[in-house]
Amino acid sequence: MVSRKSSSQAAVAPRRIAEVEAGPLGLPGTLAVPTDPRGLVVFVHGSGSSRLSPRNGYVADALNEAGFATLLFDLLTEEEEADRRNVFDIDLLARRLTGVVEWLETEDLVAGLPVGLFGASTGAAAALVAAERLGSRVGAIVSRGGRPDLAGEALAFVRAPVLLIVGGNDTDVLSLNRIALTRLTGDSSLSVVPGASHLFPEPGALDRVVVLACEWFETRLAGARREPAGG
Repeated sequence: MVSRKSSSQAAVAPRRIAEVEAGPLGLPGTLAVPTDPRGLVVFVHGSGSSRLSPRNGYVADALNEAGFATLLFDLLTEEEEADRRNVFDIDLLARRLTGVVEWLETEDLVAGLPVGLFGASTGAAAALVAAERLGSRVGAIVSRGGRPDLAGEALAFVRAPVLLIVGGNDTDVLSLNRIALTRLTGDSSLSVVPGASHLFPEPGALDRVVVLACEWFETRLAGARREPAGG
């Protein structure tokens, strides 16, 4: 079961606005680091969303309560978002995410923490492609209503444990996730939230996502040894 901290403990995860570095670019982000964090979870939003996604924010708050640092950031600049092709350019998004993870390795607040990725929609595909490139530097991945199928051939080479969470009523995406699951060769699982649709707006649906994600990161990420840069 998930161990949830008290509200007073949760309050010790101050948020700060950060300019996240992805290669030569500076991207807006929000970093929250609780006292003595057990790991760092980087959120990778999907098409039509941003670092201000209320759903990802809700999950991030729960992870902070469970003792994990979190980073929510925008993968694209405002100018890039104006071109819808960029939103579905998985390679571009994965390159940005890879750069951000490498930047985090130099940030004193979170350097040395095991890193997990939480992807939604197309962001899940970007997380998987980035994880394949980063190897053991990514310790665990969770996909919420994601499109892991868009990660293509990278699926077979992902080393990190992967949890796919899909709503039971999100039938097309569920079918695609089941196919993607067969292509993942490591520790992987598919969890279906009964009665939930794509954005999990139904009562209790997002809370179930929170429980599943926290349990996955607690069992697969917390306490894992972080590989050094270039490892």
